[in-house]
Amino acid sequence: MISTKTLIMVSLLGVMVASGCAVSQSYNEEELGLRKVDLYSEKSVVGEPTSYSTVSAGESKVIQRSFENAPPLIPHDVEGMLDITKDSNACVSCHLPEVAEAVKATPIPKSHFFDMRTQKVLTEMSQARYNCSACHVPQSANEPLVQNNFKPDYRKESEKSRSNLIDNLNEGVR
Repeated sequence: MISTKTLIMVSLLGVMVASGCAVSQSYNEEELGLRKVDLYSEKSVVGEPTSYSTVSAGESKVIQRSFENAPPLIPHDVEGMLDITKDSNACVSCHLPEVAEAVKATPIPKSHFFDMRTQKVLTEMSQARYNCSACHVPQSANEPLVQNNFKPDYRKESEKSRSNLIDNLNEGVR
């Protein structure tokens, strides 16, 4: 004869299997993702037109950093300033620390004048940091597809507009 305990366990197992097999809501391909198109074809995909700033460098308003030590966004028009190479970099003409204050530009931080491999301070910008547009990007005026509720937490008020990465680069590393 089956014990009461075994009967209860088998019944619970049956309920769990039955609830796991219950039909859940299904979605078609056009309802998935942000694009709302057939996932197997790119024919109907058209990107939103991007609207970058046309304000000239020096006349733009600085955009607050996304988080502490985040690379600042480029608030001005970059037409004619790209491509950036080691020998041709229009960014440094305004953003080198000795020039930046006079032209009211964000100065290149100390971390860009530091060789991470040798742990030495450099007298000129590190050749590993010449490609500004690898981290710094123009800000588009497009509306986000998804609301962003992220709120940055800065340890100091000054970190909203300046990098202190070189000072705390190895923070927490022993």
